[in-house]
Amino acid sequence: MASLSVKPGQRFTLPDWQNNSLLISADAEQQRFNSHHIRQEGRALRNETDNQAKWDEQSSRTHLKDRITNVDKWREALAKCLTDIDLEIDALTKVKEAAENALQAKNLCLDVAIECLTFRESRRDIDVVRDPVEEELLKEVKVIEKTKKELQQRVDDAFRQLCLLKEARQQLSLDHRHKVEALELDRQCMSFNPTSGNISFKVNPTRIPDGTTALHEWEQNSRRNKERAEAEMRASVDLRGAITLTIAQTNNELDAQRIATEFALRKRMRDMEAALSELRWQEKNTLEEIAEMEEEIRQLEEDIRKRTLDLKVAHTRLETRTYRPHTELCRDQAQYGLTDEVQQLEGIIRALQQKRTQSQDALDALYRQLHRIQTDIGYKTNSLQLDNKCMDTRRKLVVPVEKFDPEVDAVNRTRNLPRNSQLEL
Repeated sequence: MASLSVKPGQRFTLPDWQNNSLLISADAEQQRFNSHHIRQEGRALRNETDNQAKWDEQSSRTHLKDRITNVDKWREALAKCLTDIDLEIDALTKVKEAAENALQAKNLCLDVAIECLTFRESRRDIDVVRDPVEEELLKEVKVIEKTKKELQQRVDDAFRQLCLLKEARQQLSLDHRHKVEALELDRQCMSFNPTSGNISFKVNPTRIPDGTTALHEWEQNSRRNKERAEAEMRASVDLRGAITLTIAQTNNELDAQRIATEFALRKRMRDMEAALSELRWQEKNTLEEIAEMEEEIRQLEEDIRKRTLDLKVAHTRLETRTYRPHTELCRDQAQYGLTDEVQQLEGIIRALQQKRTQSQDALDALYRQLHRIQTDIGYKTNSLQLDNKCMDTRRKLVVPVEKFDPEVDAVNRTRNLPRNSQLEL
């Protein structure tokens, strides 16, 4: 008779078997829950880090743009100041040459006066008297010697002022060249992007290089150089006026009213040029702002178009979900989410449209202001042309060399000085 074979080993009870199955199922559900939670956290982290990286890059790009704009503005100011100081150096050099020519011309006057006195020493007997002619000749010698001393002093002052102007120009030129180099580097930084071929990791890129200056020190240095150059130019303008006045005072007669009138006219023309320069600067900035505002409006319209497409998508989704059958037509989280999305998109579109309207109003105001600026420029240009015509007309005045006053070109800031033959008596 065959016997039943019993497999040796531990026997589990049925409750143990059921508990084991339940435990495995519970562990599986917990692991799936943990995995889902980690995936959601990873997705949120990716979105957050992506947005943060994009925002940081945009912020850095904006800071670079602002810095480039600021440096470029200073570069333009320094370039204009360099042009002005070059013109002033040229003008002062010509005035200095005129003073030297006038000083040289006084030698002939002095030689003539001394020769006349020498001739009169040959008088004899009763004719050797101190008459009014001799007194005037002696007075003429004293006046000429005094005039030569004053002219020599003016020549020395002009030489020293030229040295100061050239020193200020050297500082301006150095600062301008540094700003050009800095602009080139910052624009190169603006061109970098993740696909650029010349990007790489650097050793300690956040270090502070030796010689680094603070922002206020940088601005103070540029302002100091510009203000120094402007101060030297103002001093040079004053000195040129003084030299011209000294040259005019060496002559026997002086038409005070004519000089006062031309001085006032020249001052008015300088003021007009300054006003025109300011208006042209305002016109340039207004045109730049108009271009930026038009670009902003275009971006707003593009965003409105994109958000409108998003709203169409959300509307279509909501409408499509209305065809779900029977009990499937429930207000689930997707329904609430789509509804919130529609409301958010409608609010966003309204805000964008309002901002577009505000931007368009601002653009219209800019165009009106631009028209006003350009009209004013036309008025002032016409006034300056009339003043120039006045200066040209006044050149027709025929005056003796003793009354000659160098005329000023209001545009080139140079003086039409007398030739040597005009300075000779």
